[in-house]
Amino acid sequence: MNKFKYILCIALVVVAATSCRKTLELSPEDYYGDGNFWQNEAQVTNFMVGLHKQFRDNQFMFLRLGEMRGGGFSNVDRQNTSLNELTIINQAIEETSAGVGSWAGFYNPILQLNLFIQKVESVEFLATDKRNNLLGQAYAMRAYYYFHLLRTYGGVPIWLEPEVSNGNTDAVALRKARASEAEVLTAIKADINKSVSLFGTAGAPADKSQWNPSAALMLKGEVYLWSAKVYNTTADLAEAKTALNAVTGTSLLTNFADVFKNKNNSEVILAVRYRDGEAEMGAAYSFFLYSTFNFDNLHVKDSTTLGPTLVDPLNIASAPAQVIQRYGYTFELFQSYNVADTRRNATFYDYYKTSASGGDVVVTVRNTALVKFLGEINGANRRVFTNDWPVYREADRLLMLAEIANAEGNDPSAYIQQIRDRAFANTDPEPFVNGSQDANELAIFAERSKEFVYEGKRWYDIRRMKYGSDPLVFISANHPYGVLDKGTQGYKILWPVEPAIWTNDPLVDQTPGYATTKP
Repeated sequence: MNKFKYILCIALVVVAATSCRKTLELSPEDYYGDGNFWQNEAQVTNFMVGLHKQFRDNQFMFLRLGEMRGGGFSNVDRQNTSLNELTIINQAIEETSAGVGSWAGFYNPILQLNLFIQKVESVEFLATDKRNNLLGQAYAMRAYYYFHLLRTYGGVPIWLEPEVSNGNTDAVALRKARASEAEVLTAIKADINKSVSLFGTAGAPADKSQWNPSAALMLKGEVYLWSAKVYNTTADLAEAKTALNAVTGTSLLTNFADVFKNKNNSEVILAVRYRDGEAEMGAAYSFFLYSTFNFDNLHVKDSTTLGPTLVDPLNIASAPAQVIQRYGYTFELFQSYNVADTRRNATFYDYYKTSASGGDVVVTVRNTALVKFLGEINGANRRVFTNDWPVYREADRLLMLAEIANAEGNDPSAYIQQIRDRAFANTDPEPFVNGSQDANELAIFAERSKEFVYEGKRWYDIRRMKYGSDPLVFISANHPYGVLDKGTQGYKILWPVEPAIWTNDPLVDQTPGYATTKP
């Protein structure tokens, strides 16, 4: 298994939290060996903060796995730069160009979570409520990592024990074959149910930057919805609905843009925390903007004119990170919004390159910058990308409930219309009308595609959601969202593993459908 021996043998690193608000600090303060750790509550809680720091470090990987293959990303360079990760965006992943390596890097944090669970389950100095809360966070986080692995690779090796800390350092003995998808799903369900049970009736915390009871219920709802629709375990629809309906204390904000500007607001259930002076989204997000140099005095905001030309309309030149367009969303996605939809301009800034032809203005390039997480101008007059990144929020809960209602043959209007009413400030020009199950599914996806841009949902949505008996991921004349040909590319719904993995661990098989040249 590629790099797994190394991952298992890494030193235990604890990132200390010193903020009085218990938010995540970027820099580590102390390094502990296992022998002198797990001695008091401060060490245990600091370890949990370190686990959330690792979680934050994986934010862009969550986006990469959950959205880049979903059909919303453009493969056309529109600003004379060069686009990143076209292998993934173009569905060109193969064994020798997997797009993502080393199981997405998730076994490192999984190992740390395994260690945390083992140690905290045996300590005696923690009050029961505190211990249960910490373990509830750990089990939910581990389930979340494995859920990404399941949806990415299908079956993967299951590690639920910190093998090295248990005295097993034999690299050969540490090899492990991929479990089946059913076995991975069973492990995920066990973890998330354990988490929900440990959290009990505890309410949502004031600070939503760490895993909490409502977030665990959201994950349970999503896992069981996936199980019901992807693996046809229809009984899991009821489990998903029960979990989602158990989430309390959340509500949609009136203004869509405020969801991303205001931390710990009533719509957010769990978010990755960014803060000026602590950690920003940084370069990864800045690559969704524009290069001021490449505006070249020819780009305008109004596509019907030749000027005034743009210089730096979003005031991003002051950002400490390099700002350039390395990723872009399709212009068709921007055009799919009704002009009255408030999500349109809260998500994208559209601009155009124009020229004159025979006295007419001709648009030669149509482009957008992603402004949904544009951050703020700080006290030093610099642009910093400090919006939190939602993992779960109320809009997701409502649209999953709409999907469940539709799958059960019921009218999803009550859930969908709440989303549309907020989007159109209660002046929806085309209110949702209940239709056929297929028509409703497409309507729900259309709302999800506009609501969750850059939130890591779209690829998983088109894999889970269906038109007839086929998931939306497959190209079809019946719907516009497919990205894979079912007959020739059906195997690509799962990602390959690179040769280095099964070279280091011969027990690991290649994902079915991909070429394998094992010795």
